[in-house]
Amino acid sequence: MAQFTVHTSWLFDPKLKRARTNASITVDAASGLIVEVFDREDAAKPFDTVFRDGDIDLRGKYVMPGFVDAHTHVFLHSYDEAAAIKQKRDESMTERVVRGVNHCRTALLAGYTTYRDLGSEGMQESDANLRDAIARGLTPGPRLFVATKVLASTGSFECRTENSAGGHCLPAGADAVDGVEQCRQAVRRRIAAGADIIKFFADYRRRIMRSPPAQQHPYIPSVLHPPADPNPDYMVFSQAEMDVIVSEAALARCPVSAHCCTLEGALAAIRAGVNSIEHAYFSTDEMFHEMVRKKVIFVPTLAIAEKLHAKRFKEILAQVKRAYDLGVRIACGGDTGTYPHGDNVRELELMVEAGIPVADVLESCTVGGWESCGGDLSGRRFGWFDTGLQADIIALDENPEESPSAMRKVDFVMKDAQVWKRGGRPVGMC
Repeated sequence: MAQFTVHTSWLFDPKLKRARTNASITVDAASGLIVEVFDREDAAKPFDTVFRDGDIDLRGKYVMPGFVDAHTHVFLHSYDEAAAIKQKRDESMTERVVRGVNHCRTALLAGYTTYRDLGSEGMQESDANLRDAIARGLTPGPRLFVATKVLASTGSFECRTENSAGGHCLPAGADAVDGVEQCRQAVRRRIAAGADIIKFFADYRRRIMRSPPAQQHPYIPSVLHPPADPNPDYMVFSQAEMDVIVSEAALARCPVSAHCCTLEGALAAIRAGVNSIEHAYFSTDEMFHEMVRKKVIFVPTLAIAEKLHAKRFKEILAQVKRAYDLGVRIACGGDTGTYPHGDNVRELELMVEAGIPVADVLESCTVGGWESCGGDLSGRRFGWFDTGLQADIIALDENPEESPSAMRKVDFVMKDAQVWKRGGRPVGMC
């Protein structure tokens, strides 16, 4: 059957931020879209007269749109297993592609039907190639929106060693550019390479060789007497360079994301008009007010902050709650890949821990996720239930508003009207 209907008892509507009761969704397998969403009158019309062959009964489950992870790296695996520099140095491109394929399967089974992948981490345009392989049905995974190579200035983001400050001994992770015209050309290169999103670094640890970290083969761990803050973040681009990155991307109707770990970098990126800022672990009310005014999305990446900024993590949680209170648009993305794919919901759990209501967190990782991918600039609509949207549906065993751990108990996954998990078991995967 090209069309069939999914029946629910509780259907979380992100637009309403509450569950609808006794709702059904008719989907079309040929187009991958939702055909109709309607409420059943079970008291007046018995369910067995509504249910047809080929329909799916998810009554008793908590049904919602597929999760959207707004900040991922499919070619990274957990830093607890290997630092990023070791992954780039020691793993072949073939191994990294195989890992990426496995990460995408894991993510889909965890309920993530869309990934915004913000940088291929030394894998050039392989993220765009994997996106297309998934879209062609060659391998299962989330719908990918990719950045390909990130933009950064010379010597700022690249891996550096004491033998090669230019990073030439390791795969380049960035499209390294300097000056307004090179930035303009880099955006055009990324668009030509298939980028759905332009990502640039507003700041980074660009003076790392002044106080080098542990050696790759640690005969001597590090310098003997490092300063209190050995490798702080510094600005990577000027305001004029950021401005032209955003304006050039706008010509191609392409959203822009900025890595910002300093207040200075975040304010400059916001002034430039980016669509989203990532991290922003040092924030102020002034910054949040500007984000509201310019409609900039905040992706706080709490799941990696929990590991890398443990000493001030409570302060970071409080900042995210402050952003929410001031009306900043938030999307959920934990920098997944730096911690394990499949554990994505840790970001949602931490947002709840920060004090954001569960319904708002669920909205942020569905509708908010769509907006982080560019909204209508993405060319598709997903993240809520309406006629013509992508048929992305997941079901949880429990109500997450009553038990936040429910977000880890994904029983059913549908993406584009194709079922990938049912009864807690994979469907159509080897």
